Amino acid sequence: MKLSNSTKSIYTTLIYLFIYIPIFIVIIFSFNNASRSLLWHGFTFHWYKILWHDSAIFTVVMHSLTIGIIAASIATIIGTLTAVNLFRYKFCGKQLLHGLLFILIVTPDIVMGISLLILYNVLKVPLGFWSLLLAHITFCIPFVAVTVYSRVITLDKSIFEAARDLGANDLTIFGKIVIPLLLPAILAGWLLSFTLSLDDVIISYFVSGPGYEILPLKIYSMVRMGIKPEINALCTIMLILTFGIVIISQLAFRKKQ
Repeated sequence: MKLSNSTKSIYTTLIYLFIYIPIFIVIIFSFNNASRSLLWHGFTFHWYKILWHDSAIFTVVMHSLTIGIIAASIATIIGTLTAVNLFRYKFCGKQLLHGLLFILIVTPDIVMGISLLILYNVLKVPLGFWSLLLAHITFCIPFVAVTVYSRVITLDKSIFEAARDLGANDLTIFGKIVIPLLLPAILAGWLLSFTLSLDDVIISYFVSGPGYEILPLKIYSMVRMGIKPEINALCTIMLILTFGIVIISQLAFRKKQ
């Protein structure tokens, strides 16, 4: 049975409402002048002022941003090189490597978290900054590789052959041709990795130490004691930062085009 346009519009609207209404509720109650009540008691910036003067929260936010930026950058470099090599070269185990990327994506976070914890214990790696950073790089690499690979397979291989005929070596081809053509996918992979790193809880829970706490684990520990307006304000700030990054990336793409 074919659905009418109005039915499709209503269905689509309901789906978007189901997704975004909880987000709007979090934003609205971050301005609620009440500490525990779910009823509206007036507009206030009090909870944002508390966050601004909370040095512990600021330290945790800086930890998360540091881990996210470094992990996303390293994962983007490794993932991009992986995708390009899978596309351009033939080598033993190529299909196996390609399949392992998807296996890492669908592997449950709890399995990866426990596996990394066991590995760190065997290698005597102390839990803290480096254990978190290595873990975040590990689970971000396959997402970058798949994102970039979906773009690189659309490239015409004759471009590389023409560049070779003109005397360009592999490094020149990679820097002058491959990178500019793959830049949107590379940036998308970086943003995806940064987002995954910023909100990861399960894997970070297993590989983090007491001396280096990140924002998702801090929010998780705060929520266990009850949802406070500070949490709503903190989540609202995270949403604004995320939307800002997306808007800036879109404007940069338009300017480049």
